Amino acid sequence: MSSPVVVAVAPGSAAERAGVAVGDVVATINGKVPRDVIEWRFAADDADVSLEVLRGGLELTLEVAKRAGEPLGAEVSSAVFDRVRTCDNHCEFCFIYQLPKGLRKSLYLKDDDYRLSFLYGNFTTLTRFTEADLERVITERLSPLHVSIHATDPDVRSRMLKNPRGAMSLRWLRALLDHGITVRGQVVLCPGINDGLVFARTLAGVLDEYPELESVAVVPLGLSRFNAEASMRQHTLAEAQAIVATIEAWQQVFLRALGRRMVFAADEYYLMAGLPFPEADTYEGFTMHEDGIGMARTFELEFNGTVASPTGVQSGFFAAVDGAPASGYRAPRNPAGDTGLRADTAGSTPVRLGARPHAPIAILTGEFGARIIEPLVRTLDRDDVRVLPVHNEFFGGNTAVTGLMVGADVARTLAAQPAGHRYLLPDVCLSEGRFLDGTTVEDLPHVVEVVPTDGISLRLALNGKALSSSLS
Repeated sequence: MSSPVVVAVAPGSAAERAGVAVGDVVATINGKVPRDVIEWRFAADDADVSLEVLRGGLELTLEVAKRAGEPLGAEVSSAVFDRVRTCDNHCEFCFIYQLPKGLRKSLYLKDDDYRLSFLYGNFTTLTRFTEADLERVITERLSPLHVSIHATDPDVRSRMLKNPRGAMSLRWLRALLDHGITVRGQVVLCPGINDGLVFARTLAGVLDEYPELESVAVVPLGLSRFNAEASMRQHTLAEAQAIVATIEAWQQVFLRALGRRMVFAADEYYLMAGLPFPEADTYEGFTMHEDGIGMARTFELEFNGTVASPTGVQSGFFAAVDGAPASGYRAPRNPAGDTGLRADTAGSTPVRLGARPHAPIAILTGEFGARIIEPLVRTLDRDDVRVLPVHNEFFGGNTAVTGLMVGADVARTLAAQPAGHRYLLPDVCLSEGRFLDGTTVEDLPHVVEVVPTDGISLRLALNGKALSSSLS
């Protein structure tokens, strides 16, 4: 078990007044060794917090005088201080198995930890869930949780997880729902395995056994060129169309029975099926935005100015890897300075390096993203804006989402483009300024402007109004 390390202290905070410093290793808080940031935050919320810290080889006791509920003002290094509960399933569709060698070690971590489900929206299969975990979730009201269902048929689920406990672990889902824990479900559909009649039975099982679920996201399996499982393949056009039809039919069943649609298809299915996206009101508040449900519609609403603020943040694959910052999965994707904007020597006027004023603009995006953004750009009637789809050669397969773009593919795309243009890059493909392949925006052949992945930010950037707040 590792101890939390203080990585930031807010100026003027109770922690600063007590002498807490960046780099302090926290041995205990209020006499207790915290297991994770959840316990840390509960303890830090108390009045008069006591910290035992290690600093430069010395053991210090720091008494933090504050009111109950007043922020402590100290942030720690990670979300889990004891060992992350890893996944002991062997799902053939697991994308982590499809990563090439040589990437950052954190990318290969398979977690099945309910704490990261609560903090980050990661999905857990519950195969390693215990009575003690259930007690803690209920006592501390760790809600919502996110559960991978895949199939309600015990035998199918066990085969998909390649784990005999998969046949039984949904009993924990029933227990969570019985105790009022909000749970969001997910089904990854694999052609020939849990689609077709099995999928219909799964939806019937949800209605019969788990009607209290908040929602169920249905997403396609992701296949990279490194996939070694012969049974895994892409959906055909007809299969994608059948899946959308099945989901929309079952939405009506759930509406009649429960008064809500319950099950939703990922935007990718509508793109694969060549079908229009559902109207905005059918997404019932876009509660599954982070899972790729309704992102196209929300992006359209944001881009057109129909809504005043972004719907959510899509953290993509990085939500499950790279350190799980204590601030949660909605934390900013990039540190200051990755915007492609720099201040001049006087420090007053932002200037854009590598681009002329009123230069033509190119929007970098994944191939699926291009199919969403191009129709929106056409409505602007501007001949100075173009969309640059980035073909994902790094992962290959059916990888076409923007969040999995890597620096090598972006660089290859940019290399064929003229200098002096403005190149807009969505921040969803970066984590702490790095692409999945470890490269940075500084490695690209042209300067890019990193823009938040929402329609409002893109619209502002196209109008020349999106400047980094770090430049002020």
